[in-house]
Amino acid sequence: MLFAFYLSVIQLLQYQYQKGCLYRLRSLGEAHNMAITIDGFHQWMWKGLSFLLPFLFFGYFFQLYNAFTLFQLSYHPNCTDWQVPVLGCIFFILAVGNITTTAEVIQHKVKARLHKGYNAIKDLKLKNKYKVG
Repeated sequence: MLFAFYLSVIQLLQYQYQKGCLYRLRSLGEAHNMAITIDGFHQWMWKGLSFLLPFLFFGYFFQLYNAFTLFQLSYHPNCTDWQVPVLGCIFFILAVGNITTTAEVIQHKVKARLHKGYNAIKDLKLKNKYKVG
């Protein structure tokens, strides 16, 4: 019950984040009125995402906890159902997949951000080196 409630809260937070991102893009003229997603990632999106990430990772570790608890329950002598260990496997695969995917996306965004900053510094140095004046 607590896990279902927490997932509802996370879905609400994700909805608010996505709604805010699309509203900003629409107001900047970079998205159409009917757009539901965009390509690319803008600098200002980190503000909302950095707020959302701890809640997401807590939910992912909650999934790992559920998987561990279900595996423990599957070894109980009164547990004869096959659904308990299968559900434990599903929760484990889901948690590991979510953690891995989110970590890779963050790593990719940080690398792109650092590469963009490095190129800007390199361009500035070249401009200063060949400055006419």
